[in-house]
Amino acid sequence: MRKVKIFDSSLRDGSHAVKQQLFPEQIEAYCDAVDGSGLHTVIVGHGNGLGASSIQMGLSAMDEVDMVRVAHNHLKKTRLGTFVTVGFGTIEDHIKPAMACGTEVFCIATHCTESDTMRRHVQYVSRHGKEVYGVLMNCHLTSINSLVEQAKNIASYGGDGVILMDSAGTFIPDQISRIVEELCNHVDIDIGFHAHNNLSMAVANSYAAISSGASIIDGTVLGFGAGAGNCQLEALIALMEKNGIRTGIDLYRLMDAGKNVISGMMHYDRGIDGTCIISGYAGVVSTFRTKVEYIAKMKNVDPRDVFLALGERKAIAGQDDLILEVANHLAEHGKRYGGNHGKFGKI
Repeated sequence: MRKVKIFDSSLRDGSHAVKQQLFPEQIEAYCDAVDGSGLHTVIVGHGNGLGASSIQMGLSAMDEVDMVRVAHNHLKKTRLGTFVTVGFGTIEDHIKPAMACGTEVFCIATHCTESDTMRRHVQYVSRHGKEVYGVLMNCHLTSINSLVEQAKNIASYGGDGVILMDSAGTFIPDQISRIVEELCNHVDIDIGFHAHNNLSMAVANSYAAISSGASIIDGTVLGFGAGAGNCQLEALIALMEKNGIRTGIDLYRLMDAGKNVISGMMHYDRGIDGTCIISGYAGVVSTFRTKVEYIAKMKNVDPRDVFLALGERKAIAGQDDLILEVANHLAEHGKRYGGNHGKFGKI
C-alpha cells in the first residue's frame, strides 16, 4: 500500500498562533514528545519561514536558525525539516546554516503561480542531497491547469514533491480530489496537501487528498496554527487507520504531545468563530486575522466586512497594507456585506 508521509508543522504554523513566540524549552519538550512516533518530519521555524522574522510578519522570540538547532538536538529518530518562503529566506543566510544544523527536509514556498522563483532554492537543496518540496500557497487563486504546470516546474528543478497549500481554508473535498487526481496524472513526484480549517473541512479535505493519490499530508497536533488552525493530525490519523490506511504512527504519542505540550501553548479558544469562517469564505489567509481585527476596531468597521473586501481584491499573504486601505474605504463609504445589508441576506 502507498505510504503516506506525515509532516508535522506544529512548531512552524503553530508559531502563528502564539505570535511567533516559541521558546527553546517548548521546542525541546515537543520534539522529545514526538521523536520516533512515526512522523516523517517535524517542521520548525517562523510561521512564514526562515528569514521572515520582522515587525511586519512578526518578530520571533529567538533566532530562527537557533530554533532549528534546538530541535535537531532533540530529534534522534524523526527527520528535522524547515520552511523557506522565497523573498524572505535566502540560500546563503538561511538554507546553508539550516543544513549545517542538521536539517534534512526543506519546504520551499511561493505564491501558487510563481514556482519559477523557487528554482535556485530547490536546485541548491537537491544538489546537496536533502529532501526538498515545493509549496504552492493560496492554491485557490489559480486553475488546475496552472497548478499542473507549476508542479512540472518543481519536478524539473529536482523537487521531491509539491505541496498544495489551502492557505485560506476555502476548499471543499470535491475540489481537492479533482486537483490532486490531475496532478497525480501529470507529474511523477509526490503530491502533498496542507489544509486550514476555516470552514471546518481540514480533516475531510486532507482525507480526500489521500484518497485521490496524495502521498504527503502536512498538519499539526491539535490543529495548532494560524487563524482557525490546520488539519488536526490525531483526528486524520485515526480516520486513516479506521479505514484501513496504515500510518505506522503512534497515535497515543501524538495525543500525549497535544495534551502535555501543545495545549499549554494555546492561549485562545480553539473553536471556529465567525471571523475564521468569513476568512475561509472570502479566500483570505488566516494570518491576516490579528491585524484585521485590530484595524477594524480602530476604524470602527466590521472585521468580517474587511475580510470580504480583501477577498474581492484577491489579497495574499504579505499584502498587509491593503487591510488599512480597505478599512479606510469601508469607514468612509459605510459599505456592509453581511446581515440584511449585503449579498448574504441573513447570516
